[in-house]
Amino acid sequence: MELVNKGKTKDVYKLENGNYLLKFKDDVTGEDGVFDPGANKVGLTIEGAGRSALKLSKYFFELLEEKGIPTHYIDADVEEATMTVKPAKVFGNGLEMICRYRAVGSFLRRYGMYAKEGQPLDALVEVTIKDDERNDPLITEDALCMLGILTHDEYETLKELTIKISNIVKEELAKKGIELYDIKLEFGKIGDEIVLIDEISGGNMRAYKDGKYIEPLELEKLILND
Repeated sequence: MELVNKGKTKDVYKLENGNYLLKFKDDVTGEDGVFDPGANKVGLTIEGAGRSALKLSKYFFELLEEKGIPTHYIDADVEEATMTVKPAKVFGNGLEMICRYRAVGSFLRRYGMYAKEGQPLDALVEVTIKDDERNDPLITEDALCMLGILTHDEYETLKELTIKISNIVKEELAKKGIELYDIKLEFGKIGDEIVLIDEISGGNMRAYKDGKYIEPLELEKLILND
């Protein structure tokens, strides 16, 4: 195995057969020791976070596969906290698609003049560029296209897939009495096909039950062990 990227929450290895192995860590993003899925640096380490993120990702990737949604997922080894995936090419140096159902986090910080905390949003999609140096700035469809990161058709596909996948996750959480406030997804291309990549875990979303925020490890337990 060849280490190709040492990430904040995962390390990426290239396998001899051309596929990739993602090794999940116990590090999570946040600020000042407080977890924040929107943060772009490691804020704390939570024992078991890596396995928890993998278990939930495995569950959702396999669910999406059943529903015919293309992903890079091949299989997962929960004990080893690893996921085997197909090689996919990211857009530019990586984009994050955010789907929002309630006004919280950075959305509220930006638009607090108009938005109220917890205000319902209708699967609002935002796009940020993965760029730690510039604090993962938001970007518009026109800017993405003019900078050659993607085409208008690709943007439409990304937006449609983001809403479709987010709604599936939202419905699954609702079965357990949990409300999804927002979720962050990443996509890449395998050949000409746009596929979901990275992970789908508690570290990628904000979820609430009875008006109370659910920590990532607790979310995994509620979804898988309830």
